[in-house]
Amino acid sequence: MTKYTAYLKHIDTLIAAIIGYIVIYIFTSYSGVGISPDSIMYASTANSIQAHWSLLTFNGTPLTFFPVFYPFFLGVIQFVTGVNGFIAGSVINSCLFAAVIFVTGWMMERFITHARIYKILVLTAIILSPALIEIYSFLWSETLFILEVMLFILSYHHYMRLHSTFSLVMVVIITAIACITRYAGITLIGAGGLMLLLDDQLTIRRKIKHILILGFGSISLLAGNLFLNSLNTGLSTGKRLPSVTSFSENLHYAGTVFCDWASFHESADNYATAFAALVLITLIAILGWKALTGRINSYENIVIAYTLVYGLFIVLLATFSRFERLNSRLLSPMFIPLLMSCTSWVPDVLVTLKKKAKYVLAGVAILLMLAFDYSTLQVDLERYDDELDYGVPGYSDDSWNTSPFVAFLRSHKHIFKPGEPVVSNADEAVYFFTGMSSTLVPHRYFKKDVAKFYERQHYYYIWFKSLDNVELINIHDIEKEHKLKHLYDLKDGTIFEYNGEEIK
Repeated sequence: MTKYTAYLKHIDTLIAAIIGYIVIYIFTSYSGVGISPDSIMYASTANSIQAHWSLLTFNGTPLTFFPVFYPFFLGVIQFVTGVNGFIAGSVINSCLFAAVIFVTGWMMERFITHARIYKILVLTAIILSPALIEIYSFLWSETLFILEVMLFILSYHHYMRLHSTFSLVMVVIITAIACITRYAGITLIGAGGLMLLLDDQLTIRRKIKHILILGFGSISLLAGNLFLNSLNTGLSTGKRLPSVTSFSENLHYAGTVFCDWASFHESADNYATAFAALVLITLIAILGWKALTGRINSYENIVIAYTLVYGLFIVLLATFSRFERLNSRLLSPMFIPLLMSCTSWVPDVLVTLKKKAKYVLAGVAILLMLAFDYSTLQVDLERYDDELDYGVPGYSDDSWNTSPFVAFLRSHKHIFKPGEPVVSNADEAVYFFTGMSSTLVPHRYFKKDVAKFYERQHYYYIWFKSLDNVELINIHDIEKEHKLKHLYDLKDGTIFEYNGEEIK
């Protein structure tokens, strides 16, 4: 009877997980999971893994810009089911989102035992989160990484209760896999190391030993991945450019994401830098106070440590390395931990209050949470209305499904002479729509690559008019150097040919 009761108390978590599965399945039901350039990189590598156990991407080059585990994960599913990630992505993401919700609810049941309504409200906020619905509507590695983050928190708390080498090894295994799912997985090493430094239940000698086990064990798979990349291409993480945004700018962008997550009015973006700084400083203060008062070993503190380390890492990384502007996707792995960090103290405070004050403040807290859930629901309904008509934004939506240029490419693959190079401003789109291999026109900042490109004597150029990237050389740059021949011209794309020999 006791066992039955123990499992029964998780029934609300199970129901929430099922609802989460249904939500993602509905949002991706019209045209399937959303496909971005990154998605094509992952799925094409999964095809190579499943077919001949290689790490080649759609353009025939080794995967280096991303770590290997997410494509491997998709490849294993494809090997077992015979269905590739483009088709199975909707079900895969629905299952992953349900798993995240279940693990989160299971965890909360262990540290919020006196406030079931709080647990239900938080799980509802996760299910309705526009940020998470966006992530789990696309074939992105964050879908798996977020689950690994929650499993890390769960396993690290188990380690803190036992402080055994075996329990630490379980943490190391999860962290090592997370590091080869996304390079940002090293934030789990940072969070675990920070918690070990603050842990007052270990002797100095044992603390050093466990930090070394965590550090070297967790980094092992990533080190192997980077070494393999260096052997294959000479680059450990692909070609990277220095950042063009300052720390203050990146802090501001992070703040705008936090404001958006909190459903603040757009005018709050004027104070985004201060808001982001306040969030991070508050997390530092809470963690420091818990450490000083000897209350460091708890779920809440692991969550805070991870949120703090991840937030600072992403802002600093964006300050030194160039990638897309800080946005909800890049910060999404800290959404659930940040939500818990900002709200988990409420039930504990309410317990200490007198009956009348407790009910009044509890009512206020519930109303605020319901208002938050209502505002996010409105965003979700607006998104659903759009995606029901057009599909998830990306290469699987109707703007591409009904594209005349895409239809032309699919039915005229024979126009490209075998063996002749094909280049494009969107090589991943060429592969996704036609199965053909092509190469991306060079990045304008890599001068040697640009010069080498202009030395070519013959190539076909597939130009998607809506996908021009300011960081790549464009059609106008190319036409200044090469006299291109228009082969076919449609409203959303053009095919050119350059033959330097004919011109001579």
